[in-house]
Amino acid sequence: MVFFYSSTNNKYIIYMGRDKWENEELIEHGHPEDIWFHVDKLSSAHVYLRLPLGETSMDSIPQEVLDEMCQLTKENSIEGCKAAKVDIVYTPWANLKKTQDMDVGQVGFKDRKNVKFVRHVAKDKEAVKRLEKTKTEKQVKLAEERQLRDREMTSIRKREEAERKAKEKEEMERLAEEKKLKSYETLFQVDSDKYTTNKDNQQKQAVGASKKRTPEEVKAMEEDFFM
Repeated sequence: MVFFYSSTNNKYIIYMGRDKWENEELIEHGHPEDIWFHVDKLSSAHVYLRLPLGETSMDSIPQEVLDEMCQLTKENSIEGCKAAKVDIVYTPWANLKKTQDMDVGQVGFKDRKNVKFVRHVAKDKEAVKRLEKTKTEKQVKLAEERQLRDREMTSIRKREEAERKAKEKEEMERLAEEKKLKSYETLFQVDSDKYTTNKDNQQKQAVGASKKRTPEEVKAMEEDFFM
């Protein structure tokens, strides 16, 4: 059985295992969108925050949701709930490291650089009270849920890839059409230049012909003009 809590932001899912044996299953079948929370250096529940599908960045967690996670994690630590203040450690599920020599429910980290801390967390009674009121317990088939998640992500990626290819094709067709129009414009410009050149040549020939007339032809033209 898995415990679920409702965040003030319904985009996020908060859950945790009943005991250390169930924590083992959560470690094995977690989602890439899961962020793991624990009281630093003390025994506590493994509390998970599930981000929206496809999100994996801890930096995307809103402050109010992060505060909720810290309060719930502190409250679910036998020693931590009694302490005035505790430090909360959190990291992506994908960064959890489990080896055969570890005890049940125990984990390490693959990359310490991908681990964050919230220091000096004091109890917020109102926040804890509100979260506890939303607590439910459900039977969850963790392996099946992970498979469903993976299939959904595969479907989303295929759809996005198809959309990307369609946009690329549309862009290529647009560029090809622009190139075609430009080639037509160039062709018409060349024909226009040829027409203008022929006309100019005819005028030049006419002028040239007038320049080549004999003195007698010029005199005859003048006499015709003054008659």
